[in-house]
Amino acid sequence: MPELLIELFSEEIPARMQQQAGEHLLRLLSDALAPLNPQDAVAYTGPRRIAASCTLDAHVPGRTVSERGPREGAPEKALEGFTRKHGVTQDALILQNGFWVLEREEPAISAREHIAGTMPDLLRRFPWPKSMRWGQGSAFTWVRPLRRILCILDGETVPFSLALSGAQGDDNGHHLQSGNQTEGHRFLSPGAVAVSSVAEWQDTLQGRHVQVHAADRRETIVSGLTALASSEGLALVPDTGLVEEVAGLVEWPVPFLGRIDEKYMDLPAEVMQVSMRVNQRYFALRNGDGSAAPRFAFVANIVPTDDGTLIVTGNERVLRARFADARHFWDLDRKQTLASRLGALDAITFHARLGSQGDRTRRMVRLAGLIAPMVGASKAEAERAADLSKTDLTTGMVGEFPELQGVMGGYYAQHDGEAPAVCQAITEQYMPRGLGDTVPTAPVSVALGLADRFDMLAAFFAAGEKPSGSGDPFGLRRAALGIIRLIRENSLRLDLVKLFLLAAEALPDSLRDAPDLALLPQFMAERLRVQLRSEGARYDCLAAISTGNTDTDITRLLARAQALETMLETEDGRNLLAATRRAANILRIEDRKDGPHDGAPDAALFVQPEEQALAAALDRVEPTVEKAFAEERFTDAMRDAASLREPLDAFFGPVTVNDPDPALRLNRLRLLARLGRMMRLIADFSQIEG
Repeated sequence: MPELLIELFSEEIPARMQQQAGEHLLRLLSDALAPLNPQDAVAYTGPRRIAASCTLDAHVPGRTVSERGPREGAPEKALEGFTRKHGVTQDALILQNGFWVLEREEPAISAREHIAGTMPDLLRRFPWPKSMRWGQGSAFTWVRPLRRILCILDGETVPFSLALSGAQGDDNGHHLQSGNQTEGHRFLSPGAVAVSSVAEWQDTLQGRHVQVHAADRRETIVSGLTALASSEGLALVPDTGLVEEVAGLVEWPVPFLGRIDEKYMDLPAEVMQVSMRVNQRYFALRNGDGSAAPRFAFVANIVPTDDGTLIVTGNERVLRARFADARHFWDLDRKQTLASRLGALDAITFHARLGSQGDRTRRMVRLAGLIAPMVGASKAEAERAADLSKTDLTTGMVGEFPELQGVMGGYYAQHDGEAPAVCQAITEQYMPRGLGDTVPTAPVSVALGLADRFDMLAAFFAAGEKPSGSGDPFGLRRAALGIIRLIRENSLRLDLVKLFLLAAEALPDSLRDAPDLALLPQFMAERLRVQLRSEGARYDCLAAISTGNTDTDITRLLARAQALETMLETEDGRNLLAATRRAANILRIEDRKDGPHDGAPDAALFVQPEEQALAAALDRVEPTVEKAFAEERFTDAMRDAASLREPLDAFFGPVTVNDPDPALRLNRLRLLARLGRMMRLIADFSQIEG
């Protein structure tokens, strides 16, 4: 199969846009080249190019195309318009199913023709998040000025131009034409070079100081920095996001180590790491004991001629200036206690309808005090932590590095002599920040983290700011997942509805009864299902035990769901599910006729041993299931319920539910209704998939 290579060479592409651009290019090519059956598609992304390669068929096969025209008997003008549009006479039309139809043959076309015909439009509608025009009169837009288009099929250039018909402009814009040339590294190997295949393109660029695969650049960065750090007994602080970003900034990564002046080593490790990361894209290192090392790592995009002496010295000088700024904030912030900053929060708007950060802090103090006894925390310490939790927003360090919210508050609280539990809670209040982040376990930290998130969710839902579609500007889905993880991983027993009501009580009067507040339990349930789905758990079991259930104790719900999942993994459980569904289907049909059939069955009307056995089994199992549920012995309840499998299977063998005798029919339907009521104590089995 012919091999296609397309490279779009431009000025520097922002690192954050590169991966998505590669995905977009593959998707657009897949759609545009679908008639050629593209296979083995690969995307390549880098600072100055996005590219793709694939194999495809040599031709688009010919085909017969039918186009339906007016109905038979339609006005003559309609028929004339149809024939005129297609440049044919009425003799070329045939009648099919009451319509005039034009059938025409489309000849086979070569892959080269098809590619040349589709690529200009594909490039004009490429979905960059931001794009620009350049060149006088240019109508073409790209993320940065597009300099070259390489398009080769089986070693030969596929010719096309971005020129619009009749357009005027310069060669830097929409008159750019495809060719077979690429360019190497801007400084180490400048200039154009012709290539004729994917392998030659990769080898040529490798020889001209360009690694075309982003994964290769990431590997070079991590392995190179790790080796340098290991040579000095140090370890690289993991930072996947920074590796990804730097791989999008360099074409030929060259790792180096620099030294941090000893006078800055008393700065908090987080301050040093964030300052290096945000301002300079440097990597932090640590000693064997986990403490911050007086070294930093960085990646250059050139191979220096002096073994890096000059470039290392320059980066060390830049870092000294950055750390001097951080030192200024660190020293200045500690001259004022966190408690003295409380008044400044009243001048910071939290939300137009929800008041200031001061208002929010007062809500959190109240809520943290209410939550504290529920999680075994000191009420006084939880309230103190909540009172000081947002004060670091007024500090110079957090103003410079918003990523350090909470972390700096913890350091400053420690400097002020606050209780250790209070300092820890302030530090950990935003944890977990993401899926891989640690969940706090200290009671005061848990109380503060829950108070922060319950207030946030109640406040924004009341203000009409609930998430919609993919939009979640206030991070409410993340807040909900934070609550779920705090509860699950600390095995807490909390009533979510009660806590949302407590949070809503402190909102402004106009928002306390906002209708969207009623949506919060459903919102939390959906987030819990998303979390379980991501873990590979059976979220249908959670849905089954949640339907019609007002319980909002996450720990209890998950225990019930796990017990149900365990039961369904047994043969008895699977068979019980099938039999229960059969009973429910019979009842649903018969209830439409003359139901519901909710009365108690009459034991005197059990004429067959199988229905007597099922009734006796229900008499035995129903109270034990109810007792087990009351005592939260959910596994025992499921095991007892599964014991109904055998008498229920036996019942559906010889017993005719819809007996000709109306009295027997009614009694048997009532028996099945009793079974259904008991099974609904366990779960709504209609929610179980499969």
